[in-house]
Amino acid sequence: MAMSENPRIFAQMSDQYQIESCFRLWYKPLCLYALHFLGSIDESEDAVQDVFCNLMQKAQAGGYVQLSKTYIYTSVRNKCLDILKSTRTRDTVNSLDGIDVTAMDDADLTERSIEEARMWAAIDSLPKKCRRIFLMNKVQGMKYSEIADGLGISENTVRNQIAKALKTIKEGVRKVVLFLLSL
Repeated sequence: MAMSENPRIFAQMSDQYQIESCFRLWYKPLCLYALHFLGSIDESEDAVQDVFCNLMQKAQAGGYVQLSKTYIYTSVRNKCLDILKSTRTRDTVNSLDGIDVTAMDDADLTERSIEEARMWAAIDSLPKKCRRIFLMNKVQGMKYSEIADGLGISENTVRNQIAKALKTIKEGVRKVVLFLLSL
């Protein structure tokens, strides 16, 4: 069979490429978005991967694949709610860590996940030592003196590294925002 006889082969390849591109672009923000619902990194990653696997299967079967940002986020949200319904009681579905999920606006959750993804991208860009010190303080809640003792450095070095990290993160997030506004 000549390729001209089956134009859907080209469409399927194009759909698969677009799905892969969307996956690479939106994976982190979608995982952070799902994390607001599920509270588990593993479950969040699984939910996002399931959504993209379903899209890929649909494309391979020749079906129409919707790749708008709104559709993808809605699909992830629905997947999260399905997971919650199947694994938790109704009370837990409506309230996670004191947050009423049903009252939250999808646009707010979407924006929040995108902001968090920007912040984590900026954190990932920090030099290794600076990132480690920053995460020890901000994520693990360690005091400057504990970090200094644990790493064998001075408290002043810890203080300087955290200040450097905060400045870099702030600049990194601002650059991403300015870039996105210029599109």
